[in-house]
Amino acid sequence: MINLLKKNWKIFLFASLTLGLAPFNPPHIVGKINWILGGNAFSAENGMKTDDWFDVFVHGSPWLLLLISIVLNLFALKTKNGPK
Repeated sequence: MINLLKKNWKIFLFASLTLGLAPFNPPHIVGKINWILGGNAFSAENGMKTDDWFDVFVHGSPWLLLLISIVLNLFALKTKNGPK
């Protein structure tokens, strides 16, 4: 599983730039993150519904996978070179 995450960084990058940013003007995930960080996602009258949270998951998962892949590759590179 870890090897798949490390090897497929190009797929995760492509998915992040397409699905992760769609629709592109403005990027959908940016609006959802601003909604969450602004605190309105948890308010009673303007709170996020189930489909909004699913939207965050769908548009955010490529970014999360890309981040995990980058961290794993950097960690593997660091351990490969060893301490200096």
